[in-house]
Amino acid sequence: MAINRSPVMTVEDYFEWEQRQERKHEYIDGAVYEMPGVSFNHDIIVRNLIYIFVSCLDRARFGFHTAELRVQASPSRYVYPDLTIVRGRSAASDVSEYNLINPYVVLEVTSPSSMDRDRVDKLGYYYEAPPIEACLIVDQHRICAELYTRGESGWLSEEFADPTDVISLKMLECELPLDQVYRDIVFE
Repeated sequence: MAINRSPVMTVEDYFEWEQRQERKHEYIDGAVYEMPGVSFNHDIIVRNLIYIFVSCLDRARFGFHTAELRVQASPSRYVYPDLTIVRGRSAASDVSEYNLINPYVVLEVTSPSSMDRDRVDKLGYYYEAPPIEACLIVDQHRICAELYTRGESGWLSEEFADPTDVISLKMLECELPLDQVYRDIVFE
């Protein structure tokens, strides 16, 4: 399924329009993109990530949100990561209570129609968002996760493709065993 792009609209018009829509839409510099539905594998991976985070995150220091909450990546870019982790209390923008402004770690599970946007466009938006310290992109069609972390001299990337790999999210003091991220996934 191709991601549908609408004509250009203002941020204010987008906020008002989005509340009346049945499906979610991301807003990028005036253009609106309909979010695709999710497959079983996509949903299972998100579920597995939630289970892992529930067991390892210090709830006094961190919280997380699902793809139901929009993230403000910049004043002209609003996206829906599959999971967003915040440090401390979640904060909404003053322009809309539906916009999370303090994402700390974002997680994306690729979909066939959004794979390039997740790995290129959205990753670039996350790089530019000062509060974001890491982005994890998980492929739903093969065992492969890419971790991007903010370093002193720029962003660093690591790839995890062996089921015995463990993704260390040091900023969260949390580890994600890759075999648990892909638990119950059947590849064809």
